[in-house]
Amino acid sequence: MSAHIPTKALLLAIQADPTSAIAIIQYLNPDMVCFFLHESHKEVVESQIPPALSRMPQRWDWIFTPFPESFSACQKALAQKLGPLLTTWKVMPGELVIDITNATAGMASAMVLTGFPFSTKVLLFPGHPYPSADQAAEEITKLVSQSEASANPWDEEAPRLRHEACYSFNHGSYDAAVKGFHTLEHRISGGLKPFYRALADVALAYGLWDQLLYRAAWEKLKGGIKALELASVWGGPPGLDRLIHALKGNLTFLDRIVLDSKDIKPAVSLDLLAWAKRRGDRGRDLEAATHVLLRALEAFAQSRLFTQYRLKSWDVNLERLPEDLGDTCRRQYLNEIDGKYRLPLQAQFQALAALGDPMGQRFVTDWSKMKSLFDAADHALLGYGFEPIKPERFHQLYDLVINLSGVAPTDLPEFPTMNV
Repeated sequence: MSAHIPTKALLLAIQADPTSAIAIIQYLNPDMVCFFLHESHKEVVESQIPPALSRMPQRWDWIFTPFPESFSACQKALAQKLGPLLTTWKVMPGELVIDITNATAGMASAMVLTGFPFSTKVLLFPGHPYPSADQAAEEITKLVSQSEASANPWDEEAPRLRHEACYSFNHGSYDAAVKGFHTLEHRISGGLKPFYRALADVALAYGLWDQLLYRAAWEKLKGGIKALELASVWGGPPGLDRLIHALKGNLTFLDRIVLDSKDIKPAVSLDLLAWAKRRGDRGRDLEAATHVLLRALEAFAQSRLFTQYRLKSWDVNLERLPEDLGDTCRRQYLNEIDGKYRLPLQAQFQALAALGDPMGQRFVTDWSKMKSLFDAADHALLGYGFEPIKPERFHQLYDLVINLSGVAPTDLPEFPTMNV
């Protein structure tokens, strides 16, 4: 801690001898000070500290502990008072410095534990009590640059907290992962800050992708990969190279969507199917996943109609349809508002079958076997019914889409597992 680096808030233990406390306040020059003490030592703070300071803190207050030797009593006092006080002072997480030089063991452990979310610096100056304020100031100035005199508790906690953020990511809680990585970025010391910022960008990219915001996800993922590669030059945890390789594979898939200027993007069909699969694998959001499965199936049909037969399902050129199907389309699928012919899902597969396409022929041939699954989707809460979809029905419908589309599960984009 340098005298040239401003200290916004200081949590300071104090007992009968204020000598080192005065020197610490003089050196850190904090804007705000909270004294942690037994009430009997309040008079020491009021009578001896202000006259000894060349600059008074803008605000100061105290938190009393009834039993300075008792960890539980100290922790209870701090847990009740410290958070509200820092909120009132508008002290942000990471802006609190904790000094335990004058603390008992009970006070020190409670201060570090309770202050952990708010602080990135804990100070302990050996040699207390000092004979005089001048000697205290001299010793503190000499010791403050030494690593033994200060510690950032977040540095040692970072691996555990990183694993928690990775766990959130791996279970689809992307916002929680972003928050966890950003917290570490802002709290830890040293050169790993860019690494955690890059992980936060990657988690944000996948959160955007999971919302089907492809371009935003693509841009954020590109930046995250570059930042991770730069961070890895200075070292990184095991598994980082493997993660970067997986991220690059996903970026290549997003290229197929974002850089495709055609009206129909075949890769979207694969991504919708992968979106539904992620929910099914986690047993979560099966109603929405079922809805997206049907949309993926339609997207496969739309893609096949367009790429093979130059037909748009939402604006059908009747001249490109077989005559009997064209007559049906003319009678049943005209939108009277815009004058366009739009084929619903089943009609799209019937059109493919009439055109001799294998996917359409499979659909028409197996329709009687598949109808119960489509009925189950229709009767679900996000269909037209009032009963939740059963997990086994969802998985049967997923297998149906895989079989109809002819897609291999390995063709689907797979979000990486973060184990770094």
